[in-house]
Amino acid sequence: MDSNTLLTLLLVVPPLVIAVVIHEVAHGWVAEKLGDPTARALGRISLNPLVHIDLFMTILLPAMLVISGSPVIFGGAKPVPVDPRYFKNPRQGMLFVAAAGPISNFLILATTIATIRTLSSSALFQQEIPSLPAAIIMGWLYHSVLINTVLAVFNLIPVPPLDGGRIAVGLLPLNLAVKLARLEPYGLLIVFFLLYSGVLNKLLMPAISLLQKLLG
Repeated sequence: MDSNTLLTLLLVVPPLVIAVVIHEVAHGWVAEKLGDPTARALGRISLNPLVHIDLFMTILLPAMLVISGSPVIFGGAKPVPVDPRYFKNPRQGMLFVAAAGPISNFLILATTIATIRTLSSSALFQQEIPSLPAAIIMGWLYHSVLINTVLAVFNLIPVPPLDGGRIAVGLLPLNLAVKLARLEPYGLLIVFFLLYSGVLNKLLMPAISLLQKLLG
C-alpha cells in the first residue's frame, strides 16, 4: 500500500465511521421513540463505533473501493435490530425508522457544508499553503460531504434491505409491498451487481452532482 492510499484512508475512514455510526444510531433512536426497546437493550443507541462496526461493510468494503480507485466510496455498519411488533402501526413504524438513516446523513451533510463555509473564511484556512492540521481537517470535511451524500442517496435506492426499499414497502399498496419485501434476502446481491456492473455509478453520480450543486 503506497503513501497516497494511506493518506486517502486517513482522510476517508474518520468521516465514514462518523457517518455510518450516526446513521445506525438514528434508526435505533427512532425505533425507541416508537416503542421498541430492542436497540437500547443491546447497547446500539451509542456513539461508540465499536458496537456498530462490521468487519466487511465498515472496514474492508470502503478500503477495497479506495484501493480500486472507485469514484463511489461507501460502507455500512451492523444493522440495528428493530422489532416492529412494538409499533402501533408496524408498516408505518418501519418506514419512519428506515427514513431516519438517510435523514441523519442529510443533516450531517448540511452541518458539514456550513462548517466548511465558516472555516474557509478564517485566516487559518485562507493561507496559500495551509498547515498540516488545517489541511487534514478540511480533508475530513470534504470527504464527509462526499460520504454523507453517497450514503444518503445510496440508501434511498428502493431495494430492501436498503432504507429506500423499506420506505417503499411502507408506502406501496400492500400487494406490491409484499412482493418488494420478498426481495430482501437477495437485496445486497442486487446492489453489488449494480455496483460492479457500473449501473449504480451511472444512477448515483447525477443525483449526487445535483444534490451538491443545490447545497453548494
